[in-house]
Amino acid sequence: MFEVPVLLVLIVVVALIFDFTNGAHDCANAIATVVSTKVLSPRVAVVMAASLNFIGAFLGTKVATTLGAGIVNTDMVANCQPLVLAALLGAIAWNLITWYFGIPSSSSHALIGGLMGAAVAYAGFSTLNGASIAEKILSPLAGFGMGFLTMFLIMLLCARANRNKLTRAFTKLQIVSAAFMATSHGLNDAQKTMGVITLALFIFNKIDTIAVPF
Repeated sequence: MFEVPVLLVLIVVVALIFDFTNGAHDCANAIATVVSTKVLSPRVAVVMAASLNFIGAFLGTKVATTLGAGIVNTDMVANCQPLVLAALLGAIAWNLITWYFGIPSSSSHALIGGLMGAAVAYAGFSTLNGASIAEKILSPLAGFGMGFLTMFLIMLLCARANRNKLTRAFTKLQIVSAAFMATSHGLNDAQKTMGVITLALFIFNKIDTIAVPF
């Protein structure tokens, strides 16, 4: 008879709780623009974001695989069954703290940080995949650069355009950008939880490799 350890069940439940706090925390990232400018009502915006996040989660598994195997050296933590639970609880705590104080922090980095901290506490800094971590931590800087360049180009291209026409155009474009943001959030952040569940399954010897089950 197939038996599932209680700790593994607990980890999956806690992972889903993290995903819920991630949605409560990061949903604003996708819909803040369209709600604050009254392009969409909050209800419509949330339904759109939730639907596209769900779709985005099924568009690939690269991010999930990276989180499952690219942050910590799996061979070194394979015997540490509480590792994922500790990482998730740390990330949930940070999500709740920053949500309470209205701090727009990254749930992704909270989870990566929780995973790193748990791995270091278990077996030291040698458990970390340094090159992959550096790439992930530097991602906000890449976003900063792209945002700056994009805004600069928009200002150049629209400097002499008719204001009313621009308002109508950007109203529609805001919906497109919010929809794209919601989809990419599912493709990225939803997969973070898929990745930690996959890592937990690997640690508990339920799967042989870090490959995300459907």
